[in-house]
Amino acid sequence: MALSNDSMEYQSLVSDDPDEDILEESAATGRPIDKKLQRRILIRLYTSHFLSYWNSRTFEFGAILFLAGIFPGTLLYASIYALGRALAGTLLSSRIGSYVDRANRLKAIRSSIVWQRLPVATSCGLFLVLHAAPQSRLTFWLCFPMTVLLACFEKLAAIGNTVAVERDWIIVVADALALPRQSLNATMRRIDLCCKLLAPLVLALVEAYSTIFAIWATFGMSAASMLVEYLAIAQVYSSIPELSNKKYSTQNSSDEPEVAPILPIGQHQSRLKTISFLLSDVLHTWKYYFHSSAFLASFSLSLLYLTVLSTSVHWQTYMLSLQFSGLSVAMLRMAAVISELSATVLTPLLMKRIGPIRSGLWSINWQLAWLALAIAIFLSLPDGTKMAGAGLTVGIVMSRLGLWGLDLSVQFIVQESVSEESRGTFSACEMGLQNLFELMSFAVTIVWADPRLFRVPVIVSFGAVAISAGCFAGYVRKERGHLIHMNHCLGVGKGNYQTVGMDECG
Repeated sequence: MALSNDSMEYQSLVSDDPDEDILEESAATGRPIDKKLQRRILIRLYTSHFLSYWNSRTFEFGAILFLAGIFPGTLLYASIYALGRALAGTLLSSRIGSYVDRANRLKAIRSSIVWQRLPVATSCGLFLVLHAAPQSRLTFWLCFPMTVLLACFEKLAAIGNTVAVERDWIIVVADALALPRQSLNATMRRIDLCCKLLAPLVLALVEAYSTIFAIWATFGMSAASMLVEYLAIAQVYSSIPELSNKKYSTQNSSDEPEVAPILPIGQHQSRLKTISFLLSDVLHTWKYYFHSSAFLASFSLSLLYLTVLSTSVHWQTYMLSLQFSGLSVAMLRMAAVISELSATVLTPLLMKRIGPIRSGLWSINWQLAWLALAIAIFLSLPDGTKMAGAGLTVGIVMSRLGLWGLDLSVQFIVQESVSEESRGTFSACEMGLQNLFELMSFAVTIVWADPRLFRVPVIVSFGAVAISAGCFAGYVRKERGHLIHMNHCLGVGKGNYQTVGMDECG
């Protein structure tokens, strides 16, 4: 089997031959390693990550598309579905993070794969039943609540997969293979953004032919990819022994609050004690998050989810109300994704030049500046005109470069700041906040649902970006003791300005 061969090949690199422990030594000394083995490990890691995100993005988009087709003329059922999914992520993500921290790495990933794929497959069956009898009240009450419940399971499994891979596995893999972590982070984010762009487009083209065919296609892609993803991530685990050496301690360092351990719920525990324990564990988890040194940076990123200033459903609906064609909206959305992909190329270079903290500061200020310009143009033009929508969209597209620059910078900061035994806990709390702010963005557009009042959600969203910039500035000041080196930037105390490097300013 390929798995055993790779494992043997890896062991030959770290066995008792003259090249003993070459992989571990390369991480510490920078000496070359077996590039072919490195490439195979990375291909399998990228394959697993691609399949996870492709299926997640496909189902996320497809479920709303299918519900809109089953219940035409209303957004009620799609909204209930999306809100239920986001609410599950908000309330239960901390428990998922605790599980990821304590479980064996391979077991946690495999559980997330299974619990992503099974709800998708079952949901597709329920969508087919609803599509066949959309007017039947019995069918509705039997199937629709179940699809919402399954969506919650799928969402939580997706959170577990993302937390495990992006905040834990990447660190171990990068160190073991002597790879720059910034580059590996950027590549993984690039995979996500490509799936975000292409998966909905592919499904939309299929759905234009037939909704039933699109449901079956979603089912088929999810089922077919499950085994490949399952084996690919197992091969990565087998090829890198460091992944099996997971640390866990119920006692954190002295500067971090204690995270409550997960205890088995035995037969002799009363239901009240069980509930009390679960609440205590959740409170301990959030207490740890709020006291972490990376909290302000993480909170700054999470705040950006309270927005309509993106190319998500809010913006799409508004642009369509201005009589932009579907093709025009799709092309503008593609321009935004290209801007986001550019961030995955430029941010690692910027981080290498000025570090992740300054990189994050520059990124959030870039986003703030472009959105300020866009909103100034938007508010100065008459409501409901295409020019107003176009001006706002240009600013949104340009601001995405800063958004994903901040995302990559914060991801690196969290990876560096949070201990191995608490990465899942911290990251799951972060994702819970992101879901909470996303829920708030839905609430804002529900209250001000009229496209003629879109300026209100726009202003609220810009306020969230401004607060986010303030939070990150607070983090920078806490970590560095200042925001900018005024003396260095002005050349005071130096021979001349040319002697000052860029990394001394900002």
